[in-house]
Amino acid sequence: MERVIFVAGRCIDRRQSELLSIANQAGLFVVRDFRQLEWDDQLEEDCRTLTKLAVQEDLGLLQDWTTVALVPAERTGTAHIVARERGIVAGIQSLATVLEEMQAGVDVEIKASDGDSIAANTTVATLRGKVRDILTCERTLLNLLARLMGIATLSNQYVQTVQGTGARIYDTRKTTPGYRRLEKYAVRCGGGCNHRTGLYDAILIKDNHLAQRAERDGADPAAAVTLAREFLQRSISEGCNSDLLVEIEVDNLMQLETVLPSQPDIVLLDNMTPAELRKAVQMRTHLAPEVQLEASGGVHLKNLREIAETGVDRISVGALTHSARSLDIGLDWNSR
Repeated sequence: MERVIFVAGRCIDRRQSELLSIANQAGLFVVRDFRQLEWDDQLEEDCRTLTKLAVQEDLGLLQDWTTVALVPAERTGTAHIVARERGIVAGIQSLATVLEEMQAGVDVEIKASDGDSIAANTTVATLRGKVRDILTCERTLLNLLARLMGIATLSNQYVQTVQGTGARIYDTRKTTPGYRRLEKYAVRCGGGCNHRTGLYDAILIKDNHLAQRAERDGADPAAAVTLAREFLQRSISEGCNSDLLVEIEVDNLMQLETVLPSQPDIVLLDNMTPAELRKAVQMRTHLAPEVQLEASGGVHLKNLREIAETGVDRISVGALTHSARSLDIGLDWNSR
């Protein structure tokens, strides 16, 4: 049966409500998903915040003494930002933001777009202006861009590995402090999907939540889902329907069988073997076909295809952000 994906958020407007109703009436599976990040004012503000921190780390209240000592103030030049290896472009808009925040007398010409697959030795941007400013900004520019392009490139490797299986690759909250939205955006540039951005935009009932409840009420995952649904219903504010996704983690098939009738949006299957995942998919298809299944834990490129072929809908991978290697990017001069 065809599936239609709607993005879930903190509220659902009338238009989206009408579309959901039409899809349901047509007998389509309505798959609600997390908000997917695009480059916007919020990401630009994150970039500015990180740039301010980078300036404090690199310059303090002083100057780039090496550059001041060796380069005349009036000298101008042209430099190219070059990817030394193949990869996926991500965060290219950050270059202009960093230069503006650092008050650099430098113009940037963008020569690639986010999401582009580029070969080694590709120029992604050209800088023209004061040589002193280019040298002072160089490391801040390259650090951010290399980090985001490294994440996008690794994400794309995962996405390509599952191609044709129907499984989608998702990130996690295992991100670098301060970089959360930017790193998740980079995952999107690589073709991956965003899991919840933070604790505020979804309900995800983990084993530790169940452990805390067990001390008082028992660790019944189905009851926890019901409580979460009831909480959301009580929390609906006038004129804005609460639309948070409800996901719950299980680590065995018995828990899955118990929780499926409670109709969570997603069940996270934690550290299950491929054989267990296949049984989980069969169980879901029989008991609650509209519930999405997410495999997580111990996922890497070597076992990814086998996991995807079990029939799970989603595979979440912490390594996309916590283990991505920065892409090799450098600055080449063409002085005048």
